[in-house]
Amino acid sequence: MLVQLITSYVASAAFGILFNVPPKTLVQCGFIGMLGWALYISLSDVGAVLVVSTLAASFFIALLSQVFARLFKTPIIVFSVSGIIPLVPGGLAYDAMRLFVEGNYSLAMQSAARAFLISGAIAIGLIFSEVTNVFFKGPKLKRVSAERAE
Repeated sequence: MLVQLITSYVASAAFGILFNVPPKTLVQCGFIGMLGWALYISLSDVGAVLVVSTLAASFFIALLSQVFARLFKTPIIVFSVSGIIPLVPGGLAYDAMRLFVEGNYSLAMQSAARAFLISGAIAIGLIFSEVTNVFFKGPKLKRVSAERAE
């Protein structure tokens, strides 16, 4: 598992370089990707369905991204995009396309459906995190606005 953690750290930080994130945040981008991958692997090892593991890991990555964005006064997207990279099912999507080209349509459809479900779980995890953030911050913002109006 240590090799996977190191690899996910390097992948997230390297994507941060490609994504042109501020150099001071590269370490944090790698750290977020590594922690998200650790959660994903841990849940998968205890028998959770891959889609559920991906959903939980992407939610966790997005929450961490919000915390790090506040700490380092950087946009959330800097951390969330780099941190999500280890979860993206690129290999699975490639296999689905390869199976289509080879004419093995039933396996191709299964692989494509899995890739689609995992991608959807990533998107839903990111959205749930933002909804959670708004839910907990919403009343405070409204209260401050109402106090200023008085």
